[in-house]
Amino acid sequence: MVDSVFTKIIRGEIPCYKLYEDDKTFAFLTIEPFVPGHTLVIPKVQIENFDDLPPAEYEAVFRTVKLLSKRLKAVFTAEKVAILVTGFHVPHVHVHLIPVADRGEFLRAMSAHLAQEVPYPYAPSNEELQLVAEKINREEK
Repeated sequence: MVDSVFTKIIRGEIPCYKLYEDDKTFAFLTIEPFVPGHTLVIPKVQIENFDDLPPAEYEAVFRTVKLLSKRLKAVFTAEKVAILVTGFHVPHVHVHLIPVADRGEFLRAMSAHLAQEVPYPYAPSNEELQLVAEKINREEK
């Protein structure tokens, strides 16, 4: 199997805005966010389909999803953190965490995604992504 872009990010071959790492999972800001704080949580093992994850990796991914969801809600005063598992663009399981103020914000973000608007309505610079990552990482302390 060819290494995915996410596997290369985990190994440090491609830079990212890392938010969390443990022995089984890795989380970082996506460079194509729907909204500020849009985060990806991935298992360290490269598996293409979510339902093929071994139980330990599945549980680890969702522990990390829960931990980061709480951080994102606090940082962005989000009412909800929407969770989306698609897996169409990268052959490596990934869970999107999308902090949203309300249902309307989520629907607007998803509409832009489904219409394949590129860049999405929220297209931050690298500097903005760095500031968002720092803000989220400060929340862990």
